[in-house]
Parts: sequence; structure tokens; C-alpha cells
Amino acid sequence: MSMLEVQNVSKSYRLLGQKRIPVLEDVSLSVAPGEHVAVIGRSGAGKTTLLNILGGLDRPTSGDVLLDGDSLFKGFGAARRRNRIRAAKIGFVFQSFHLMPELDIVENVVLPAMTGAVKIKSPRARAKELLAKVGLADRLDHLPNELSGGEQQRVALARALMCSPRIVLADEPTGNLDRLTGAEIMKLLFEVSETPFALVMVTHSQEAAALCDRILTLDHGHIL
Repeated sequence: MSMLEVQNVSKSYRLLGQKRIPVLEDVSLSVAPGEHVAVIGRSGAGKTTLLNILGGLDRPTSGDVLLDGDSLFKGFGAARRRNRIRAAKIGFVFQSFHLMPELDIVENVVLPAMTGAVKIKSPRARAKELLAKVGLADRLDHLPNELSGGEQQRVALARALMCSPRIVLADEPTGNLDRLTGAEIMKLLFEVSETPFALVMVTHSQEAAALCDRILTLDHGHIL
């Protein structure tokens, strides 16, 4: 049974005075609960665009994405539904971390809980617990710029898991890290969460992709 369904998704952009430029063309795929899927392909193949559509951060030109049977883009109240689903069921890990520089790392990890989409009895306690699991128990009062790149990605991973998501979307999670630190992050990604989650990960790393259950190649907007 599929948890995530991508149904004939296409995405194109129109530059000023130019014809439409296709990025994704009629992409369909499914992800089962708890399944880990890597998406690989050359730069410009549309991998990040696909990931952003899966997470409701970008809209497809046509097609739809369903998470647990709920449409992200079609039907009455789609925008509100999409925001609710994103807050309650999706965790994000970005290559450039996307931490709030003025907040300490506990406050950064707590942020997803502030939407109220998932009820967490003690958000700060949970954030500290997750940070301890990723090895940052002694850095709780630090700001992001006081941490190394690997430590910042650990914070981003803890933040992604704050609301116990059904699926984690990871865009080059090891791309800004050296090989050893990247391997540590991948190990944590699979081990830290106390509840199983599906994973869709865009990566250039063959080592990271090999850890997943399935590898998809995206080429010129098509899944091969």
C-alpha cells in the first residue's frame, strides 16, 4: 500500500518573452510507508523541483501529489489542507541547513511544533531529547553560527523529526559536508527517530543512495 502517490506531475517555467521550459514531465511514482527512496541524476534534471512539489513548497503545472490519500493541490481548500499536511506529516532536511541564525539550537528545533498541527506536551523537552540523540546535548545554548556544518545539519535533522513526521524529504543532506561527516549524518538519519518514516532523498552521493531501499534516476524531467 502506498503512502505517497505522485500522479502525472509536470512542471514548467516561462521566462520573459520565451516559450515554456519543461523541468518535470509526466512524473509518477509511489512510496510505501517506511520506504527509503533515493533520487539521483545530473544537475538540472529536476530533482529539487520534484522534492519541493512533494513537500508542497512548489506547485506542479499539472498533476497531483497525495499523502495518505489527501491531495496536496486539488479540490476545495487545497492550500489550507496542504499547509496542514506539511506541518503535521512532513519533515524537511536541506543541504544549506536553513536554520534561524538569531535562535539557539533548541529554539530552532522547536519551530515545527509552533504551528500547533501536532500536539506535543513539552516541545522544549522533546527538542532537547532529539538534540541529545544527535550528539549535541552539550551545545543547547549555542547559536547556529557557533557550530560546524556537520553540527548544523544535526540540528536540522532533529528539527525535521520534531513532530514525528510520516515522511522526511531530504535535499542533498550531505552535500555541504565532508565524506566522513556525511556518513555520520546518514547513520543518524536512519537511527535517531523512534518512529518509522518514509524518506525521499535527493543526492549526488552514491554511498548515501546505496543505503536506501530503492534508487530512482531523474533525467531531463523523466523518471527512468
